[in-house]
Amino acid sequence: MQSCLSSRERLLRVLHGRMPDCVPCCPDISNMVPARLTGKPFWDVYVYQDPPIWKAQIDALKRFDIDGGFELNRMGPVDVFFPPDAAIPTEERIVKRFPDGSFVTQSCHKTTERWAPNVIYYTAGNPPGTNIHPSKFGLPDTPTEWEPITGVKQWPRGMELWKLIRQEMGDQGIVGLNSGMSTSILNNPEAVYAYYDDPTSSRERSRQMLKRVEQRMELIAAMDPKPDFLFCGGSGTLIWQTPEIVRELVLPVLKRTTEMARDLGIPTQVHSCGPERELVKMAALETELTIIDPLEVPPMGDCSLAELKRLYGDQIVLKGNLHTTEVMLRGSVDDVRAASRQAIDDAGAGGGFILSTGDQCGRDTPDENILAMIETARTYGRY
Repeated sequence: MQSCLSSRERLLRVLHGRMPDCVPCCPDISNMVPARLTGKPFWDVYVYQDPPIWKAQIDALKRFDIDGGFELNRMGPVDVFFPPDAAIPTEERIVKRFPDGSFVTQSCHKTTERWAPNVIYYTAGNPPGTNIHPSKFGLPDTPTEWEPITGVKQWPRGMELWKLIRQEMGDQGIVGLNSGMSTSILNNPEAVYAYYDDPTSSRERSRQMLKRVEQRMELIAAMDPKPDFLFCGGSGTLIWQTPEIVRELVLPVLKRTTEMARDLGIPTQVHSCGPERELVKMAALETELTIIDPLEVPPMGDCSLAELKRLYGDQIVLKGNLHTTEVMLRGSVDDVRAASRQAIDDAGAGGGFILSTGDQCGRDTPDENILAMIETARTYGRY
């Protein structure tokens, strides 16, 4: 699998409109595969930060030689611009333990002692179960008993954490930042009902999001070094929102965000699982967005790589889209190689394509399947 460029160089060439040595390969293995590879109970990663998920992800990228970096969209408990000496206002506390070692936590505001309405369930072999009502575990809304979480490994916060991640990543990939926007302003049933009852509050959220983006861009403009790219959200854009709602609430913010990023010379990315074809069209024709993924196939999505390449391949970088269960999890090595070759045939011509998967690979995805995908990109995908 000889190549001329490092993973970082390869990805930067694609994001800046130049030809790489081969099709970059960036299967989305976040975050179950990296947690599995640590060999530790998942609560060590998600609660005790030993290692934190960002470190587990970078270690996995290096293990497989993945052209990585897009996975690091949640780096730590605070924002990169959060003052390093500022106190975090909430505290996660253990409210129930089980004989197998799993446990339930609930967040509490340290000043007001107001408890969050939902709890989180941590197990040894799965990512945290979130947004669970306490009654599911026989717990009251307000805990009567709890214990603090102790023994959490300490890491830098804010900008210092971001710099550490850049250092740890090295030439294995790129490191971005959140732009402050999301493509999913409506992301639950209550928000959808509220919009149709009275769209005023939804429109105000859109305006506030744009204001937040503009403020963040001022901070990003002053950074040295600047991020390699900016995240623009957001999963499930066209699950809770119609294309018409996206056009009204999201598109103006996406246009402005990508224009400001372009003026700073920073590429932008949207990751939106589920139906995405109409979002690709809007982004390619009406914004300055650089790259969009994961371009999932039916039934979860509605994308055809070949069609999107033909229609928009000269206007936006496409990243996708091997099926994460039928191909990556359940398929053989030969299945993965065949699907990878087909994706490269469909979208690789002339560059502007990153071979990836449709959203996140499952925890038990065979290592050999991930390696087969990378090998195919390095050999069959050479330019």
